[in-house]
Amino acid sequence: MYAEERQQAIATLVGQRGRVSVTDLSEQYGVTSETVRRDLAVLDRMGLVRRVHGGAVPAAALTAIELGTSERETSRTAEKERIAKAAVDFLPPTGGSVLFDAGTTTARVAALLPADRELVGVTNSLPVATRLSGHAGVQLHLLGGRVRGVTQAAVGADTLRVLAGLRVDTAFIGTNALTPAHGLSTPDVDEAAVKRAMVASAHRVVVVADSSKVGREDFVRFAGIDEIDVLVTDADIPASVRNELSNSGIEVVAA
Repeated sequence: MYAEERQQAIATLVGQRGRVSVTDLSEQYGVTSETVRRDLAVLDRMGLVRRVHGGAVPAAALTAIELGTSERETSRTAEKERIAKAAVDFLPPTGGSVLFDAGTTTARVAALLPADRELVGVTNSLPVATRLSGHAGVQLHLLGGRVRGVTQAAVGADTLRVLAGLRVDTAFIGTNALTPAHGLSTPDVDEAAVKRAMVASAHRVVVVADSSKVGREDFVRFAGIDEIDVLVTDADIPASVRNELSNSGIEVVAA
C-alpha cells in the first residue's frame, strides 16, 4: 500500500471510529509507529484529522463552540429518550438524594422520575428545576449562582460553595465530549468547574451522553474516566471505545 492510500484509509477509519490509536494503526497496516505518526501529521496539516495524545480524532472532534439549549433539544431526540429511559434504573431508592446536571439529556431523566419515588433533588438547571417542581415526591433544592443563558445553568462561586458541602447518592452528569484518554470535557470554564464539583459530591456518578459526544475532546476537562461509574449512551458507541471503558471498570449501557 502506498503512503497516500494508507493515509486515506486512516482518515476514513478515524471518521468511522471517532478515535484511533497509533498502536492500533501500526498493527493494522503493518508499519512502524513512527510511520503512523508521520501519516497523522500529514493528515492533520490537510485538516482531515486532529492529532491527539496517542492517536487521532476527526477534524471536527476538537471544538470550543457550544450549542444552545434550543439547538441541543432537537438533536438526536430518539437516542436521548432511550438513554433517559435506561438511566432511570440508576435512580436511588425512596429516601435517597439525586443531583441533576444541566443538559437536555439529564432533563429527560428528571422528567421520567417515578411518581411514587420520594427523593431529595438538587440541580443547577432552570429547565430541570421546572420539571422537578411539579413532582410531589421531590424535595427540590435549586442551586443559586449566575445563570448562563446558553445552558440555562447556574455557575460561579455561589454554586460551587453549596456543592462543596453536599454529598448525594447519585449524580446524573452530562458532557459535551468524552474520550478514554482525555476524560469528560466541555467548552466553558465555569460550567466545567460546576460539573467537577458535582462529580466530587456524588457517591455514584452516572454520565448520560449520546454517542455523538464519544470520541470528542473539548476545551476544559472536568473529570477523568476513573471518576465515573456508569455511562448510559446509545447503540452507536464505537465498539473499541465501549470495550476500553468497560475494561476500565465502567458500566456501559447502550440503550
